[in-house]
Amino acid sequence: MDLSKNRIPEHVKKIHLIAVCGTGMGALASMLKDMGFEVTGSDRKIYPPMSSFLAQKDIKVADGFNGKNITHDTDLVVVGNAVSKDNIEVVETDKMGLYFCSMPQALNRFVAAGKKPVIIAGTHGKTTTSSILAWILYKAGLDPTFMIGGLLKNFDSNYRLGKGEHIVIEGDEYDTAFFDKGPKFLHYDPYIAVLTSVEFDHADIFKDMNHVKKTFDRFISSIAQKSTLVAFDGDKNVGELIKGRECRVERYGQDMDSTWRILNISIDPPRTFFEVLKQGRGFGTFKTNLIGMHNLLNILSTIAVADRLNIPCEVIAGALETFKGIKRRQEVRGIKRGITVMDDFAHHPTAVRETISAVKPLYTEGRIVAVFEPRTHSSMRKVFQNIYPGSFESADLICIRKPPLLEKIPHAERFSSEKLVDDLKNRGKDAYFFPNTESIIDFLVDRAKPGDLILIMSNGGFDNIHYKLLERL
Repeated sequence: MDLSKNRIPEHVKKIHLIAVCGTGMGALASMLKDMGFEVTGSDRKIYPPMSSFLAQKDIKVADGFNGKNITHDTDLVVVGNAVSKDNIEVVETDKMGLYFCSMPQALNRFVAAGKKPVIIAGTHGKTTTSSILAWILYKAGLDPTFMIGGLLKNFDSNYRLGKGEHIVIEGDEYDTAFFDKGPKFLHYDPYIAVLTSVEFDHADIFKDMNHVKKTFDRFISSIAQKSTLVAFDGDKNVGELIKGRECRVERYGQDMDSTWRILNISIDPPRTFFEVLKQGRGFGTFKTNLIGMHNLLNILSTIAVADRLNIPCEVIAGALETFKGIKRRQEVRGIKRGITVMDDFAHHPTAVRETISAVKPLYTEGRIVAVFEPRTHSSMRKVFQNIYPGSFESADLICIRKPPLLEKIPHAERFSSEKLVDDLKNRGKDAYFFPNTESIIDFLVDRAKPGDLILIMSNGGFDNIHYKLLERL
């Protein structure tokens, strides 16, 4: 690949995106289309909702990769990070001598240029935190631009082109492209950055915890002296990483010494009420429909950012009250026979633990039935094998599926769902192993009772289990 062509030319009219159906790539394609560019795309698997979303934008998407999808009049090819160097369209791009770039490069040049980026980074909570902040800025009349990895219910979209000076970006530590193995978030110049947490994840990219910390260290080091970093106070890795930084640092959480503190939390379903202190003094009282301590901390970080942007407390409070949430984050998909079926993106052990703990106080009439599908590159490896058992402590009934893509993982590195179930049983938990999704549905139809919450956790489609289960119920 001719890396001298890895840049964006001055004049661009026609843009082609390889692997356009990813959440970020689909959003970028739509943004570029809205900005007046001629946009085409291709992908191996084209299906709703992204296929429908792109069709509504009148973006032509080729089903499957083919050298013929690359034409000589293409000014720029955007290469998704899931695309390899031997992809037929990448080969054709190189053969034709066309300019190419990554998604972050394109976002930086065409969308973020001239704006003040607010970058939300961290192992957990990026999507939720970015979404809340985007809504606060919108309600404050700041007309923000944003690009986020989840679908915001308030906008029914994961992106927006605004005329205001701020852009909210979910800062991903995952690699950028086959020609750029650095993390995506290094492409941005934060005006304000949020760091929610730093834990080991993405075992296909990172060797160990030290490798993860070095990557986040590079991100924090890139923050200019005049910019602000809002950092969580309850994570020792974050605490180590922010020491001695030249940029302004504001801590948030529950430590007495932190700039922003949360206290006096009370729950009156479906709302949670809490107070916030700024530098030890009362800042405001807030209420939200989001549940769980992890979400309250996500909210606290957005309050800190909003205050830094001079948004009044009452505007922040109003936005939090009207925030509808994000699809696939504690999203109730339906209620049948008094049984609630909820969808959540949780997959990392910490996220699984926090999500189950969050829903527990709100569903006291029945059991918390946790259904888990390990399918990320990390959860299908045994790196978290001995950690997962503790993540299900608050669940009453546990269903663990066999990883659906286990053949992609070297045999010696594979996670064992059967061992997890054995470990859970040894801890006194009511846990079961299932080889496939249909067997889980059969089990739940037979065992679920009125008042139960069935919490389904996966970062994938999980064979459309939510819909199928509700139909059977």
